[in-house]
Amino acid sequence: MSIHADLRHVIYALSEALDLVGVDDVGHGKRVGIMAAECARAKGLDEEKVTFLFDLGMLHDIGVSSTGVHAHLVKEFDWLGSQDHCETGYARLSGFAPLAHMALPVKYHHTRWDQLQTLQVSPEVAWQANLILLVDRVDALTAPYYADNSVLLHREDIREQVRLRAGTYFAPELVELFLNVSQREAFWLLLEPRSIQRVLQDRLAQGLAYQATMGELRPLAEIFARIVDAKSAFTVEHSLGVAGVARFLAERMGVGAENCDKIEIAGLLHDLGKLRVPDEILDKPGKLDPDERLVINTHSFETYQILRHIQGFEELANWAAWHHEEPDGSGYPFHLKSVDMPLEARILRVADIFQAMAQDRPYRPGLDAAALRGFFAEMVAANRVDAQIVALLMTELDAALQVARSPQRRLAA
Repeated sequence: MSIHADLRHVIYALSEALDLVGVDDVGHGKRVGIMAAECARAKGLDEEKVTFLFDLGMLHDIGVSSTGVHAHLVKEFDWLGSQDHCETGYARLSGFAPLAHMALPVKYHHTRWDQLQTLQVSPEVAWQANLILLVDRVDALTAPYYADNSVLLHREDIREQVRLRAGTYFAPELVELFLNVSQREAFWLLLEPRSIQRVLQDRLAQGLAYQATMGELRPLAEIFARIVDAKSAFTVEHSLGVAGVARFLAERMGVGAENCDKIEIAGLLHDLGKLRVPDEILDKPGKLDPDERLVINTHSFETYQILRHIQGFEELANWAAWHHEEPDGSGYPFHLKSVDMPLEARILRVADIFQAMAQDRPYRPGLDAAALRGFFAEMVAANRVDAQIVALLMTELDAALQVARSPQRRLAA
């Protein structure tokens, strides 16, 4: 193991990325987790099961990448296609052993209770999934009132909406449980931003440390890379490709094994902040206007904000966040110069640009070898990338192209 990190800490920090998809409301998953835990505690479940339901609430939308889908989640009680992100989340979690026990509840967390009864689902999974559906829909009903702090004024209307759906959307037992718990003002006050942060701090302080191995961190990072890459047809498999190219270059430039592991993780996670960019901006095929460019330029800082709080990720947080910095200081968001950036950060920048230009996009084919040589010659001449790294890349161009265009094969190695 070359990175020492608490897996729970990593998961909680990366769950911030899921909430970024809300753009203007970045607390949905946390509030669902808090409400699920409060209901579980009121039922008398032991702390291990309470923690599981809190974590399940935090990660229940792991199948969501699109701001359009997120808008459905918080603005509509139900909609055509609500199951799609559940299936995606199920697929992402079932292949990752430490979180695989969440896969089935995630799969069914938008299935109505009366429909769940017709499926071959264990009573425990059905109860977990339906609890998440209930509190998830409570958060959607409550969403209009967070901004003006009028939740308490509307709580009886919200409770009535839940009561009316007992036996259809929600298990009658769960409705009764929720109605009992939500009588307390404290239940609703826990959903305020300041309270949310304290809940997270308490859970991290109380939780048992789980030191993650590299074998666990890389597939977890890959899950989140897939979430980012799924956000846009323009960037499918981009993060996976950047991770592969970055490691490929780092190994050939004599970077040590530990930092090669770190740069691969940084490559997988470098675009996390793009989850907060509205779909219509990220998918715009033409030139961005100045306001849209400013929105795009925030993404690497959002990545930094997520990763820098993970103990053990301090270096790779910087490398990931600096992938748009340029040697002369004209990049963003920190305007660092090359003398202020380690080799690994400069490698990641080259890998990011190279993979993007080599990859086929819906609006253009990937550049061939000759075009790539010309493109990077211009980038070096303009002092926009590290010349030494580009020189190595050009000597290994054919092999690097294979890595950039076949990220699945590289990462499976």
